[in-house]
Amino acid sequence: MSPSDPDPALEDVFKALADSTRRALLDRLHEHNGQTLSQLCDGVGMARQSVTQHLGVLESANLISTVRRGREKLHYLNPVPLHEIQERWIDKFERPRLRALSAIKRRAEESNMSQPTFVYTTYINSTPEKVWQAITDPELSGQYWGHANFSDWQQGSRWEHRRVDGSGIADVVGTVVEADPPRKLVTTWADLAGGADGAISTVTFLIQPYQDIVRLTVTHADLASPTEYAQASGGWAAVLSNLKSFLETGTPLPTEPWAQPS
Repeated sequence: MSPSDPDPALEDVFKALADSTRRALLDRLHEHNGQTLSQLCDGVGMARQSVTQHLGVLESANLISTVRRGREKLHYLNPVPLHEIQERWIDKFERPRLRALSAIKRRAEESNMSQPTFVYTTYINSTPEKVWQAITDPELSGQYWGHANFSDWQQGSRWEHRRVDGSGIADVVGTVVEADPPRKLVTTWADLAGGADGAISTVTFLIQPYQDIVRLTVTHADLASPTEYAQASGGWAAVLSNLKSFLETGTPLPTEPWAQPS
């Protein structure tokens, strides 16, 4: 993209990050994800209305996502724009060294990380029907995910996340908890390949029309440990970037093979 044709989404991100209060709110969500408005207000010592306005700017820039739990509205750090900035300006120059430093940082932070739910939001120039099909169709999911998703997608049915190497081995299995095409899919996840000692987590795909495009929110809940949370964070960023590229261009991003996020 040329300087005369700036990316509007990145413009919003940089404007949002230019304010120290908004950076402080992101720092608080990094320390403890999934906070209510009241919790965030307590942390910054600012009036509720002012914090609400700052959160609105962050949400417009896609730097945070919100999920309703009963009467509460929880705020989650959304790494999508920062991940895109990293890929565009950092990874191609310093990828090996920065990956090593990131691994050291994650190990240092694991002992302080207790948040069991990971939330990721991305915007895709597509339709809800095509996004649903890309997630649930074995042939399509195998092209960008590295594993193919098999099920009849009926409530209570079994689903499998199978390798695409011809072996037919399922590295993840689970149950379809809720299926409302093309709006919402909830499944349980049991990692058979990651040594998770039988731990079961829950993944929700929420597919919503947003103007002329689609807002896809993935919530990975019931993660058993900080290690699983870190793996989910990196895994979902990779696979959903691939999904976005696949639906918008017909070609997934050239990334390393990825098994599953937990």
